[in-house]
Amino acid sequence: MSVVSFNKEEIMQASVEAPAKPVVAVVNPLSTTATAATPSLQRRGAWAAAAKVVVEWLLPPMIGLLVFGAIWATVAALTQGVPGPVKTWLSAVELFGDPFYINNPNDMGIGWNILNSLKRVATGFALAAIVGIPMGFVIGRYTFMSRMAAPIISLLKPVSPLAWLPIGLLVFKAADPAAIWVIFITAVWPMIINTAVGVSKVPEDYLNVAKVLNLSEWKVVTKILLPYVMPYMMTGVRLSIGAAWLVIVAAEMLTGGVGIGFWVWDEWNNLNVEHIIIAIFIVGIVGLLLEQLLVLVAKRYSYE
Repeated sequence: MSVVSFNKEEIMQASVEAPAKPVVAVVNPLSTTATAATPSLQRRGAWAAAAKVVVEWLLPPMIGLLVFGAIWATVAALTQGVPGPVKTWLSAVELFGDPFYINNPNDMGIGWNILNSLKRVATGFALAAIVGIPMGFVIGRYTFMSRMAAPIISLLKPVSPLAWLPIGLLVFKAADPAAIWVIFITAVWPMIINTAVGVSKVPEDYLNVAKVLNLSEWKVVTKILLPYVMPYMMTGVRLSIGAAWLVIVAAEMLTGGVGIGFWVWDEWNNLNVEHIIIAIFIVGIVGLLLEQLLVLVAKRYSYE
């Protein structure tokens, strides 16, 4: 192996004899233009995306609310005694300025009335879930139980919930448990029916695999039925909470006490129409929030 070496003089001589060629930089004018235009194009794209969101999602509901407000204002102007949007808004600001005052047991702020109604709805709804969901699993799982329960459900489900109120007053001897009873009987049917339908639609192959593996009934319910039935069950829960919140207003009108329904009736007796309209909005907003909450729960615990 040979070793090649160069001394310093040879290197200097070679560099003199072969002068370095000048390096010419080639600049593409189009690349400079494109680079300078990129931020501008990005801004335009962002503005276009924001405009699309406004047009598709924000503009339609805003127009709807404006049309609703215009119709409301027109009806208020043509009808004596009906307050318009501005007057109702000012009354709402005053009402929610102190929502938790207590003058006496029959004179409380709007906040206490809403909370008492929610407490009744939560109690009746929880009882309906404890009874209705397991019953739906049993009815959907066993044909004999389904045939046995079918005539009872078909007979009692169409009955108006308020028709059950006198029965509740007779049995419980008090207005508060009677109102909870009405909520229970209202909320239990959608849970039973939707859960039973979901169980009945479980593919037979799944159950055959469970038989082959010799799974216990608890394993079948928790590992096979529940994941498949969850969307049906959550649909029943959403229907139940909506119906329960609607019925509590009517039930409290008849039973009295502290609650949004009794508050509406009391304001009618005082001829305070602004507060009645405010109560209508409260019922709608609370019902919407309850439904959206259950939608979030359904997405969080989805087994799909």
